[in-house]
Amino acid sequence: MPRLLAIAVPTGPRFVHELTEAWANGDAVLPVDPRLPLAGVRTLLERMRPEVLIDETGAHQLLPDPRPTDDGDAVVVVTSGTTGEPKGVVLTHDAVVAGATATSARLGVDPTVDSWLAVLPVAHIGGLGVIMRAIVTDTPLVFEPPATLVSVVPTQANRLDLDDYRIVLVGGSADWRQRPGNVVRTYGMTETGSGIAYDGVPLDGVDVRIDDRGEIHVRGAMLLRSYRDGTDPKDAEGWLATGDSGSMDGTGVLHVEGRIGDVIVTGGEKVWPTAVEAALRTHPAIADVAVAGRPDPEWGRRVVAWVVLAQSAAAPPTVRQLRDHVAEVLPAYAAPKELVIVDQVPRTALGKVQRHQLR
Repeated sequence: MPRLLAIAVPTGPRFVHELTEAWANGDAVLPVDPRLPLAGVRTLLERMRPEVLIDETGAHQLLPDPRPTDDGDAVVVVTSGTTGEPKGVVLTHDAVVAGATATSARLGVDPTVDSWLAVLPVAHIGGLGVIMRAIVTDTPLVFEPPATLVSVVPTQANRLDLDDYRIVLVGGSADWRQRPGNVVRTYGMTETGSGIAYDGVPLDGVDVRIDDRGEIHVRGAMLLRSYRDGTDPKDAEGWLATGDSGSMDGTGVLHVEGRIGDVIVTGGEKVWPTAVEAALRTHPAIADVAVAGRPDPEWGRRVVAWVVLAQSAAAPPTVRQLRDHVAEVLPAYAAPKELVIVDQVPRTALGKVQRHQLR
């Protein structure tokens, strides 16, 4: 039976070597973030039950009570767990090929002139996807500039000289008011094997529909086979409910509003945290911000902003100042009614706000 090999190696040549060797032997790979504390690694291994653990030195350690994978499985990727318990997403080789092929076609990747720069953690689908894309399409892969193609999180994009790249893929949570022409916003999740819509346009082979609740459903050959526990979140026709709310405009472009579970219903009005965060980030006193709801006896839920102050801020902004700032671009009911000053916003390695950790 094919084995599952846990690879606790950072993004780099050794990870690529271990991945390709495992695939050549018919095994599947579980990327493990080597930055995890020991207790976190133990918990992950207990839940995913790989047979072997490979560390940065290349040493192989046999693990107790392993569970094999199915023929054709390529990777098990642990979700970021932004809303709770992480899950192991099983992607087959066919799914990996489908995703890599569709992405490369949309971006017009030419292996004779293009190269991918891998900078994101391989324990997350954003970073692993770059490496798998390069392997499948035989496109050069590098770990230091220069390169023509790169996939980053918003924070990295703000630090890059974007002119150095032909294409810069950035997660859909990025807020670009004047977005450079070479920056492509992506929408996807671990269950979809990385991005499946670029600048709102679904990749070839990807079907998108919006149900009567406004939830986005997707279907395509690049989706997961199942979770590691054997459950399949897709319905009988292959549709995956994403948990995201959105809409399709008349030109077939997908607009994503946010996680359905994140919406704040205040005074009967729906407020999407990402829109409020985007408005608040333009305030000069704010370096970073997260928005969520708290129970409120009058409004049901009230909008709360957790704010990291900019170093240049002489004093924290008042709630009234922030409300006025938000009301310039959003309805007044979306403006925060409470302000919490924090040292940092809880985020995943890929920059997603972990709202369940906001207190």
